[in-house]
Amino acid sequence: MEYIILFIIGLVAGTFGSIVGLGGGVIIVPALLLVNSLGILDQAISPQNAVGISLMVIIFTAISSTLFNYKQKTVDMKSGAFFFLASAPFAIIGAMLSEYIPVKQFYILFGLIMLLTTYLLTKQKTMNPIQMKWTVKRIYIDKKGNRYEYGYNRLVGYLITGFAGLLAGLFGIGGGAILVPMMVILFRFPVHVATATSMFIILLSAIFGSISHVLLHNILYTYVLFIAPGAYIGGNLGAYTASKLSSHTLLTTLKIVIILVALQMIYKGVF
Repeated sequence: MEYIILFIIGLVAGTFGSIVGLGGGVIIVPALLLVNSLGILDQAISPQNAVGISLMVIIFTAISSTLFNYKQKTVDMKSGAFFFLASAPFAIIGAMLSEYIPVKQFYILFGLIMLLTTYLLTKQKTMNPIQMKWTVKRIYIDKKGNRYEYGYNRLVGYLITGFAGLLAGLFGIGGGAILVPMMVILFRFPVHVATATSMFIILLSAIFGSISHVLLHNILYTYVLFIAPGAYIGGNLGAYTASKLSSHTLLTTLKIVIILVALQMIYKGVF
């Protein structure tokens, strides 16, 4: 029974994470901690275990999503590679810092981060792009022939992506909650390009973050074995859904779930 639950966690996290470019950690970590609190797992999971498992599973979600998006030509590989140079070292630092966060503080911080995620997702479509001098310029032409001009400032992009990488290693959330709004609001990336590129960056960051957690012995490989297939399938399903259908209803549902889980984790950390 527990392995079926783990597979479903991976499937749901992979699907939603791929649709909005978050990676799925905002679902995997609290879901694992919730299942652990119910006492149905053979082996208990600590917050650090949950983060390590989440990061390793995110690799499978990001692989499936990135491969699909690459075929759709929506991944900006050059921009993604540059942003990764900032996120990778900070993901390692975040993984190391996670060892020193007490359990109660972990719950509170994670809850606050998830509320921030919800806020950024809500404002993503309503905030006007900020005027900024770009040091790198890009052009994207979609399947309908629409032409988009976008770009980024190297210093600003490096700093913000570094912060996203820190969150990825610290909380196992993939960093997409920062990456996607950053690319859309600050750098005017088309939404589909921002989401696809975010998943590519998350893939690279999650690999480095996972290595750190492997060295810290935070990975429970049996659980990864059952969550990963669901995450891989979900990654494909989410990428396909994002390319074909409106994700408004799914995104609204995800935000509601994130808020409920965030409040529950903050409550648990405080009381």
